[in-house]
Amino acid sequence: MSTVTTVTKYYYIFSTPLFFMKITQHKRKSIHSGLKGETLSRTGLLAGQDTIVPKRIAPDLNVVKIGGHGVIDYGAAAVLPLVEEIRALVPHHQMMLMTGGGVRTRHILDIGIELGMPTGVLASLSAKVSEQNALMLSVMLSDVGAEVISNTDLLDLPSMLRMGVLPVAAGTPPYGLYELPPESGILPQYRTDSGAVVAADVIGAKSCILVKNCDGLFDKNPALYDDAELIPEITASELIDLKMEDMVLEFKAVEILSHARNLKEIKIVNGHVPGELTRVLNGGTPYTVIRR
Repeated sequence: MSTVTTVTKYYYIFSTPLFFMKITQHKRKSIHSGLKGETLSRTGLLAGQDTIVPKRIAPDLNVVKIGGHGVIDYGAAAVLPLVEEIRALVPHHQMMLMTGGGVRTRHILDIGIELGMPTGVLASLSAKVSEQNALMLSVMLSDVGAEVISNTDLLDLPSMLRMGVLPVAAGTPPYGLYELPPESGILPQYRTDSGAVVAADVIGAKSCILVKNCDGLFDKNPALYDDAELIPEITASELIDLKMEDMVLEFKAVEILSHARNLKEIKIVNGHVPGELTRVLNGGTPYTVIRR
């Protein structure tokens, strides 16, 4: 009996005529927005935003990136005099120090490439070294308020600066496993120079200074060629058009500068010359300026 009843119920359910069924046409939920219906890729939409000037979060801050390969790898002989110079600058200039990786980054990249690591994994590995250098720099400058910050702390910089903190951050941008595939090879293209430029632009910094082991940008490697000539001033687009074989800063850092919104230039300073960073922070002209 129960079996027949069950079959009968299913029969009536599945034999219901279509005109008894209500078919609802769902509509997309939306709210009023100037971007309503946009794919966010339309060329005309993007071009119309070129006149927008983003808010500058820390307009008096100087982003000073200390090279790992150019400075920190030289050890105490190069690092300690620069640390003393920075210590003397703290009362007079707002700074955020950022660090490169150097030889240890190159070592882990070399091993990672040999073991077949993808670009994103290589980027994640290299980030660890610049973090180590940031930690060491913060310890050496702890007496003047140095404190390691992460890339997620950038919006807290105004309050940190008011409290007298000297922020120290790893220069590697936080792409990690999402590092964009390079045009050639598998090495991560967005490294610590690029991270410093991006950070300076997003916070609207006063300046972005790359501290290297040479006076500035040369037309070829001055360590290899005696006839290398210094380039005192050049625009990002001009430098990109030169298609140089090699240069003292990352190609992607120049590319980022070319379409930055807040940052107007990159200054290159020789960290092995005592007083050079001080001279530039005090308004002196660096030996090389790359303008947007």
